[in-house]
Amino acid sequence: MTDHAESTSAHARIVHLNPEPLPNNPAFTQVISVSGPVKTIYVGGQNAIDARGGVVGKGDIKAQTQQVLANLREALAAAGAGPEHIIKWNMYLLQGQSLQEGFEAFQQFWGLRPNPPIITMAYVSGLANPDYLLEIDAVAVVPLA
Repeated sequence: MTDHAESTSAHARIVHLNPEPLPNNPAFTQVISVSGPVKTIYVGGQNAIDARGGVVGKGDIKAQTQQVLANLREALAAAGAGPEHIIKWNMYLLQGQSLQEGFEAFQQFWGLRPNPPIITMAYVSGLANPDYLLEIDAVAVVPLA
């Protein structure tokens, strides 16, 4: 049996699937199927930089995660989307950083929305700037009316 939730709009269909025997976790979805008239948005890797290009939260994974997610929200808004439209994201965390602290900031960002995205997380040995502790890129899908 497969646990699933479905969103539809004008023949667009986004189905979140958690097939057995894969784990069903409230933090992520195992499979998402998209069909019909949609706009797909690809957001490149976001880092903990502010509008002036300064690094926010040097050495603080929670502060950096909050800034990365704020940047992600702004990037999505520029394309006419919001966090609820994210279907997949990749998180790259600097080796030695606390996944739990970053995840707490993610949970605050995601809130109580249903149907979380697919998530891939990898520890990396370094990022583009030595002060960056994480980077997140995302794919969002917006049903067309």
